[in-house]
Amino acid sequence: MKLNEALQHQTLIGDGAMGTLLYSYGIDHCFEELNLSHPEEVLNVHKAYVQAGADVIQTNTYGANYVKLQRYGLEDQVKEINSAAVKLAKQAAGPDTYVVGTLGGIRGIQKQAVSLDEIKRSFREQLYCLLFEKVDGLLLETYYDLEELFTVIEIARKETDLPIIAQVSMHEPGVLQDGTSLTGALKQLEDKGASVVGVNCRLGPYHMIQALEEVPLPEKAVLSAYPNASLPGFQDGRLVYSTEPGYFQKSAQALYEQGARLIGGCCGTTPEHVEAIAQKVKGKKPIEKKDVSVKQPEAIEVAERENRPPHLHELASKGRSIIVELDPPKRLNTDKFFEGAKALQEAGVDSVTLADNSLASPRISNSAMASIIQSKYGINPLVHIACRDRNLVGLQSHLMGLHTLGITEVLAVTGDPTKIGDFPGATSVYDLSSFDLIHYIKQLNKGISFSGKSLGQSTSFSVAAAFNPNVRNLNRAVKRLERKLSYGADYFISQPVFNQQQIIETYEATKHISAPIYIGIMPLTSLRNAEFLHNEVPGMSLSPDILERMENVNNDREKAQEEGIAIAKSLIDTALDLFNGIYLITPFLRYEMTVELTHYIQEKTKEREERKVTDGIHII
Repeated sequence: MKLNEALQHQTLIGDGAMGTLLYSYGIDHCFEELNLSHPEEVLNVHKAYVQAGADVIQTNTYGANYVKLQRYGLEDQVKEINSAAVKLAKQAAGPDTYVVGTLGGIRGIQKQAVSLDEIKRSFREQLYCLLFEKVDGLLLETYYDLEELFTVIEIARKETDLPIIAQVSMHEPGVLQDGTSLTGALKQLEDKGASVVGVNCRLGPYHMIQALEEVPLPEKAVLSAYPNASLPGFQDGRLVYSTEPGYFQKSAQALYEQGARLIGGCCGTTPEHVEAIAQKVKGKKPIEKKDVSVKQPEAIEVAERENRPPHLHELASKGRSIIVELDPPKRLNTDKFFEGAKALQEAGVDSVTLADNSLASPRISNSAMASIIQSKYGINPLVHIACRDRNLVGLQSHLMGLHTLGITEVLAVTGDPTKIGDFPGATSVYDLSSFDLIHYIKQLNKGISFSGKSLGQSTSFSVAAAFNPNVRNLNRAVKRLERKLSYGADYFISQPVFNQQQIIETYEATKHISAPIYIGIMPLTSLRNAEFLHNEVPGMSLSPDILERMENVNNDREKAQEEGIAIAKSLIDTALDLFNGIYLITPFLRYEMTVELTHYIQEKTKEREERKVTDGIHII
């Protein structure tokens, strides 16, 4: 009897975790490579699950794809590892045991870490290896990203008529990380040709049962469930799972009552857990009706601040806008910072932007300073958020805090690595890149947390992204800009530009972009400052002419500052003709310089407007 046919008539038992048992033996490297180097260990695990009552065992190939094997330098052994895995599983299988080829998900929380093209190539290579060895079906498991799972199912279904078991993983019961309901996700998987749809990993039996209570029986496919043994604990440097087999047996009955026809285990489960499942539900006739606990989706309140000023991207879309960066101090004396913030507010800037420990050097929290200048001076702050210093938990918490403070302007950046900063031994987190962070901030704007759970209220962030035109290949930088736009960026802020021709070239390369760009202008303060920026700061490049101009006034601090402002004004003259947004960077808290440049921009803008009116009168 084929697997699909068997699932129509009886409840089948899946196996448990391969990695858990191998890990318990002290093996902590690439489990899939053991198919070649320690086949007896893998074979013994398969046999233990078959003896425990498993009807369906999966090959030891969860991570046996090019992308994951590449981490171990094993990417050229995809065929050998997968072929050996199928042979070992078949050797262990009994006459009534089905062997399914396992293909694990690649993407996690970082959508852009691996492109769909890479996923397609990697999946096809592994798929062909498993099909060549004549598995009884395919198990696609631990997929957090629906886009990835939809993509690989379509590939698999074109290549084979074998049963496809498609299992998603949830961070929160009943919902995927993009906010899609489990019911909706499984229905879409069924429509794309999956024979079995279900859930595995991340959650223990309690939450998996809770999630399935909301899922109706599929019309064409059948349900599966492979829960973890429990939520993981951490003891003596190792992950441990504490669920007793007796509890798992009770849970298996509940999963069966929710319509699951294929029930196995994931992380932390052992042959004892599988034996407990088998004793309770093995061979039972599948249920054909169930009462579905339909829960109304939680209403998400749309958060709108009263009298909210226009977002910066809205201002720059319609006309001239000036924002000024004023870095929080590295020391605890804040007097000059607040003097500068007040002066900039009085000068009429649209926003004061605050970097997030730029160059990996610790400064007073930019969110704290932003809150103060907002409440005390009525400034609309733009808070930079770097992926370097906070993990996923910290990033979401930080953003929720900004929302609560009424701060809605953010700039998402990856952040300079810690090795270039004051603490080179500190850890750079980088759970996300700037691309991913933009995506997840926009998810918060829908009222959905990073894990997919409702927040009960939407945020209203306007998301800026960084743009560096100071590169050899400007077209490549523009491609990155376009990708950030596709991830949800509302507008862009450029690194400072020190060359008029470069401003023109940047405009020509980006004029097809619909989102506004704030072009960066930074006044120089001295020759030493200019040489440092040119030679030591990544992404900065000054022309020989500018370096010469600063060298000519090297011995006079006042003249050097005047020359720096004069250079900035000449750059502004060019920028005003091409960009609505001007981004001024304040050097060393010398806010007097950016205040003067702000007034200059306002005067020049006014002159241009008056000239337009005059020219219009002459035309009439």
